Amino acid sequence: MSSLGHAVREDATDDSGALAGQTVVLRPTEPRHAEEFLAILRSPEVERWWPDYDLDRVRAELIGQQRFAVEAFRRTVGLIMFDEEEDPQYRHAGIDVALAPSAHGQGLGADAVRTLARHLFTDRGHHRIAIDPAAANVRAIRSYERVGFKPVGVLRAYERGADGSWHDGLLMDLLVGDLR
Repeated sequence: MSSLGHAVREDATDDSGALAGQTVVLRPTEPRHAEEFLAILRSPEVERWWPDYDLDRVRAELIGQQRFAVEAFRRTVGLIMFDEEEDPQYRHAGIDVALAPSAHGQGLGADAVRTLARHLFTDRGHHRIAIDPAAANVRAIRSYERVGFKPVGVLRAYERGADGSWHDGLLMDLLVGDLR
């Protein structure tokens, strides 16, 4: 039994394209998610890592293929997405995720990342997944390490923060055999 109130088979997929984890469901995004995502991204704890979003940018970048709403407890608590490198010599996927502050510290982020990683390995044929949190985002880094991601290196002056200054990123990757 999941905390959603019904049995969820890990990594189950239904006809809608939703992916079920232990406690979360990853549901393909729809236009209705845009305002929910914007509210999440505008919370100070999230906006620190995801600055400068407005409704138009959310609609353009966070709604569509390869994007999912993270649902838990029958509500949207975040978003997760992936991109793919299609060149056969460099084929891999990248993941990005943001959760509402009310969902932090409950293992929901790790479950969402694990669920999407299994989908990318099993259904989309990847052998490696990369993620690049801000080097100062200790909470996210710990969550990714729980899933099996390992640090690869620091990306110096990688992203511009909300304050306008450049901040380091941490490149992490996960090989299919590392997934926990």
